[in-house]
Amino acid sequence: MPKKIQKRDADVSKALIITNAIQLFSQKGYASASMDELAGMCGLNKAMVFYYFKNKKGLYEAVMHDVLEEIQKTVLEENKTHETPQQELEGFIRTYAKFACSHPYLPALLLKELSDSGAIIPELLFSSMRQLFALFSDILKRGEEKGCFHEAIPMILYFMVLGTLNLMVTTKPLRIKAAQLEDIEVDTCAECDIDEIAEYVIKKIKLMLKENK
Repeated sequence: MPKKIQKRDADVSKALIITNAIQLFSQKGYASASMDELAGMCGLNKAMVFYYFKNKKGLYEAVMHDVLEEIQKTVLEENKTHETPQQELEGFIRTYAKFACSHPYLPALLLKELSDSGAIIPELLFSSMRQLFALFSDILKRGEEKGCFHEAIPMILYFMVLGTLNLMVTTKPLRIKAAQLEDIEVDTCAECDIDEIAEYVIKKIKLMLKENK
C-alpha cells in the first residue's frame, strides 16, 4: 500500500513540475529559466526537481515531448470530427499555430534542434518529432488517395508549414521593431495575429496541392 501512495505522489509531483516548467519556459525561454524559480513555483525544493529530472536539459526535453504529444493528441481528436483530408490538414495547421503561439519557447527551441546539425537530438524529442511528422504525412497520403491533393511531398510541405509558423512566432519582436523604423517602408506583418498567419498558410498550401474544387 505505501508503495502505491509513493507512486501516486511521484506522478503528481512530476506533473506539477512539467506544468510549471511549461509556464516558465514560455515566459522566459530556456536560457533564462531558473530552476530555483521553478522549484518555488512548484512548492518543492530544487533537489526534488532534479530527483525527477536529472538536469535542466532533461526537464526541457520532457516539456518539449509533452507539448508535441499534446499537439498530436489534439489533432487526432479533432480529426474524428473532420470529414475530409482538407479539413484534417487545416486542423493540423491551426492546432500547431495555436500551440506555437501559446508556448512561444517551443518554435525557437525546435528551430535550434533542427538547425544544430552538430548535435544529436535526444531520443525522446526525436520520437515526438517523428510522430508529429507521421501524422502530417498520413493526412497528405489520405488526401492523395481520395484525389484531393496532388504532387504532395510531405517533408517539404511539413517544413514549409512548421517553418513559417515557427519563424513568425519567434521573429515577432523583430518584425514589430522593423515596422517602427521609418527609413524603409516594408510590410513586416507586425500586426498579424497567429490566426491570420495560419489561414494564409492554409490557403497557400492548398493551392500548391492543387486541391480539387
